[in-house]
Amino acid sequence: MNIFPPDARFDFFGKRFYGYALSVILLLVAAGSLLSKGLDLGLDFTGGVVVELGYPGGADIDAVRDTLNERGFEDAVAQFFGSSEEVMVRLPPTDESQSRVADELLTALQSESDDVEMRRVEYVGPAVGKELFNAGGLALLVVLAGILVYVGFRFQVRLAGGAILALAHDLVVVLGLVSLLGVRFDLTVLAAFLALAGYSINDTIVVFDRIRENFQKMRKGTEQEVMNASINQTMSRTVITSGTTFFTALALLVFGGEALYGFSLTLLLGIAIGTFSSVYVASAVSLDMGLKRQDLLKIDDRERLKEAEDRAP
Repeated sequence: MNIFPPDARFDFFGKRFYGYALSVILLLVAAGSLLSKGLDLGLDFTGGVVVELGYPGGADIDAVRDTLNERGFEDAVAQFFGSSEEVMVRLPPTDESQSRVADELLTALQSESDDVEMRRVEYVGPAVGKELFNAGGLALLVVLAGILVYVGFRFQVRLAGGAILALAHDLVVVLGLVSLLGVRFDLTVLAAFLALAGYSINDTIVVFDRIRENFQKMRKGTEQEVMNASINQTMSRTVITSGTTFFTALALLVFGGEALYGFSLTLLLGIAIGTFSSVYVASAVSLDMGLKRQDLLKIDDRERLKEAEDRAP
């Protein structure tokens, strides 16, 4: 299924400096937002009051959220807990006692539904949230380290460097856009970042595989011409894969409700940025780092190439 012309000859790398300029602009915007606004950390990382409620007849979670907003609990997070008859509401830290906050919450919900009952009240301190935040950051670092080792062994050090720079570029830009758009950073958004790390590197590896294959098959042409041909050949796959994933995430954004808003929006941003960076960061940076044909040839091919260069006048 070729929705992109198989014999296309678009000069992607001839325009790579425009791509670099766009990347720099995105990184500056992301850094500026992170430094000025920071992240709107969710209750998973800041702690707060957790109230577990029971609805014997089943709860309408959208009605619960609307009631909480109308009664002054705008920062509350409500979601099903186990079944449709159990709802967990998380509230940010407050100076009031947890029992009083829970009573006010129950009173507000009972004004709309008489059968709601309180089953558990628990306070989660900020130390737990800080521990979760540190663990999430450590998970991202482990992912980056694992990808660096994998790409380094499978390909070549310049390609590995380009892949890691592209992955870091994607995560920083998306993190900055999350900050700029005011998306609440909770565990679902962190899960989206971990998913994006795998998605981004997978897209890059597909391109790198074709580049390595073409360096071994195409005996004529400069490095830039071979890499341009590789990007053109994989563009149909990139458009189809990124497009289907993008529209899946878009469906989650539109129909998933508030609970999946941050997760789906982060995925949408990451898919768009990751597709761009697989060409104009990972591959282009590898080329400008001095990637040569002989770096990706087999040992026998390297020797034949060297002999041909020695015989050349």
